[in-house]
Amino acid sequence: MAIPPDIEIAQSAKLKPIIEIAAGLGLTEDDIELYGKYKAKIKPQVLRERQDKPDGKLIVVTAVTPTKSGEGKTTMSVGLAQALGHLGKRNIVVLRQPSLGPVFGIKGGAAGGGYAQVLPMEDINIHFTGDLHAVTCAHDLLTSLMENHIFRGNELDIDLKNIMWKRVLDIESRFLRNIVVGLGDKNGGVPYETGFEITTASEIAAIHAISKDLMDCKQRMGEITVAYNSKGEAVKAKEIGGIGAMAILMKEAVKPNLVQTLENTPAIIHGGPFANIAHGCPSLAAIKTALKLTDYVVVEPGFGADLGMEKFMDIASRAGGLR
Repeated sequence: MAIPPDIEIAQSAKLKPIIEIAAGLGLTEDDIELYGKYKAKIKPQVLRERQDKPDGKLIVVTAVTPTKSGEGKTTMSVGLAQALGHLGKRNIVVLRQPSLGPVFGIKGGAAGGGYAQVLPMEDINIHFTGDLHAVTCAHDLLTSLMENHIFRGNELDIDLKNIMWKRVLDIESRFLRNIVVGLGDKNGGVPYETGFEITTASEIAAIHAISKDLMDCKQRMGEITVAYNSKGEAVKAKEIGGIGAMAILMKEAVKPNLVQTLENTPAIIHGGPFANIAHGCPSLAAIKTALKLTDYVVVEPGFGADLGMEKFMDIASRAGGLR
């Protein structure tokens, strides 16, 4: 018997209201913020109020270096979580958020496959709860503030040939990788070479995934090196200003997203920096919250064991005090 396409399997699934999934984890309606019937954000208070509770056991899934089409870690992680459920083990699977670039590229979606999917699949793959949109806006706001600083006199003496901070967009566009901006009349700005990167390559995407809360995210964003001055000294984002405004844009994005698998196993999907550029792991907020809510947590770092898994051990686990 042929297995139906992923989309048919996903659309025929019987989802539980996310309130029921949350209740199974001991969460009340006051602990979550609903994004429709089948998605919710978990409020920061959930982790704060459970600091003294013992952590569950952490299971990390990795693989060989993936092919262009991926290697199946997400499918394996979801399948493992569902299998643990069949064995009567309370668990949560924690995954990275899909980026629209790969979703519309060769690799495709990142919600698992076959009968091991996280749902609602279409929502998760496209926009979801808007976290990556928030990262895009915060990143590009900093770009605009930096350029305005240059236009208004460049008090920080930013070297136009040594600007590190570009723009981001969560869609792949080869023609935008290298561009010139600031053209036009005297109000058009100051010309310089720059470009676009994909949102999940942004340093803010990495900060989003490793910050413990909004204030930690704000402090880390302030330390971003946006450029160097004519003396070769680093110019930080906090010197440009606007870090508070960037933090406001990230206010909802720092909250982990709760969904479910095809078999109604709880799933938290949050954070998604690329492992070949950043540390490539789901957010520490998501992992640490999950560890307080259940007995077993299945986590999937990105790429192969030589990238995501190693960075999980060297960076994420150390930064988050994971055991």
